[in-house]
Amino acid sequence: METLIASAPDTQDTEASQARHQWDMKEYLPHHEGAPLVKADHDETLVSLAWASGEQTQLPLIWLRDHCACDLCRHPQTFERTFMLMDDAALTVHQMRVEQGNLVVVWQDGHTSRFDAGWLLQRRPSDAPPATPVPASQAWQQGHEPHVTAFADYMAGGQARLGWLEALCRDGFAILDAGPTAGGEIDQVAATIGPIRATNFGGRFEVFSKQAPNNAAYTPIALELHTDLPNWRQPPDIQMLYCLANEAEGGDSIFGDGMAVAEALRERDPQAFSLLAETPVDFRFADETTDLVVREPVIHLDANDKVIEVRFNNWIRDSLRLPLEQMQAWYSAYRQYWSILREPAFRLHLKLEAGQMVAFDNRRVMHGRKSFDPTTGRRHLQGCYVDYDMVESALRVTARQLAGANLTQS
Repeated sequence: METLIASAPDTQDTEASQARHQWDMKEYLPHHEGAPLVKADHDETLVSLAWASGEQTQLPLIWLRDHCACDLCRHPQTFERTFMLMDDAALTVHQMRVEQGNLVVVWQDGHTSRFDAGWLLQRRPSDAPPATPVPASQAWQQGHEPHVTAFADYMAGGQARLGWLEALCRDGFAILDAGPTAGGEIDQVAATIGPIRATNFGGRFEVFSKQAPNNAAYTPIALELHTDLPNWRQPPDIQMLYCLANEAEGGDSIFGDGMAVAEALRERDPQAFSLLAETPVDFRFADETTDLVVREPVIHLDANDKVIEVRFNNWIRDSLRLPLEQMQAWYSAYRQYWSILREPAFRLHLKLEAGQMVAFDNRRVMHGRKSFDPTTGRRHLQGCYVDYDMVESALRVTARQLAGANLTQS
């Protein structure tokens, strides 16, 4: 094993070493924290590293070569990896040293790689997921106070936007307040997140009573709690509804956390819960120009048995096609879920005002409304969908912008 140790510095050099020269690793997140490296050993396959703070780790040599951040190995503008792991000489160490508190590796093919010590410290081998500013989802029911942010504060960005995006990811529900009502404001909000996701109803859609509706949303009737478009293989993620006018009698909005309802069903009747999670059924939307069909369970679980999605929409649930002996049991489980959903503890009622916008996770939070009388006043909402991936992206970008600003100020 070859061992290379930085030479013993005097007191003045120690202070400089502790400050450590910072090397660019083509990362957007800050990584220039941590003590300097003081030792680097390697054999044919592994490097052993030690920091002045006492931390130690090992990494495969191939991992180091794979993560070289120079302009030859990473595109200088996109930061995407361009190096391919096919040349053995490129994976064999010729020389390794600690320089300015960081790691330098010269490979057998003559290539030199430089690694920032703080960056290496953050990437010590672990089976723990990387740190993320995106909060874990939390189920809610009666008593939940929705997160509210002023429209102008959100559009200004910064901490107000970050808090709103965090609430949307955590609760699957957040509100913007005190916005303008000229029309099209929902496009401005969506643009801070990502492209609007178009469906068979188009991109942005207008929600008001229409003469010839092709969906119950475009009528004045009451709408039972539901998720939108469960008949898609990938239903829309985040739905936004921006209120331009709500002067008609009635029309209060209703929301319910389908995750909380599913967990309540699991606790009360595990067999019914399992039936809805394991039995695919058909969902279908059809009109003169569209016929979208999918076969999926009502409740979706992840690998850890956590509820991550519900598909509940009684209007577009297609004919139930199951073996005879399963039909009664499925209906019983479905009715139990629906019964819990109707309990006041699982319902949130809001009278949206002009200039308010609700955003919610359509694959988790169900929405509905009370009936309204279109002859008593105008009720007009604008809606659209955006992908959850883009919400998380906007959250991460906002968080790192704030982190960068704090580093600059400090």
